[in-house]
Amino acid sequence: MNIKSLIPFGFGSMPARGADPFGDLRREMDRLFDDFTKGWTLPETTVTGFLTPKVNLSETDAGLEMTAELPGIDEKDIELDITDGVLTLTATREAETEETDEAKKHHLVERSSGTWLRRFPLPFTPAADKVEATFDKGVLKVVVPRTPDAVKPVEKIEVKAA
Repeated sequence: MNIKSLIPFGFGSMPARGADPFGDLRREMDRLFDDFTKGWTLPETTVTGFLTPKVNLSETDAGLEMTAELPGIDEKDIELDITDGVLTLTATREAETEETDEAKKHHLVERSSGTWLRRFPLPFTPAADKVEATFDKGVLKVVVPRTPDAVKPVEKIEVKAA
């Protein structure tokens, strides 16, 4: 192994004035830590401090379908409403109270608590009285149908060659 390859600026020479001989090392260490922690997820929060659940949205001919991951939340702690054409999902997970017990010693607590909030503007007039929501194993599924007058037939436009 060549010892010169380990020295950032070679034998007998000094780095250029204003150069940072350890800058490359620092950038390489930052890259190493970024690569190592890539894919780690933490509870996502917005600027307001609300947790944001992961959701899937699909617009269909019948309306809108949404699924949301709400792990650790009971169905009684979920609120859904439609106001002024906006579907609002709010869920709350309370912090667990910790009791002091000699047999149970906590060394690490990673469970988050707080309020989950998401708002989705609806691109159509919803039939609010026919909205269905089901909650099973931490996944909320919401189906928001369109009003009958909001379902418009698609008019095909013929494309002609010039």
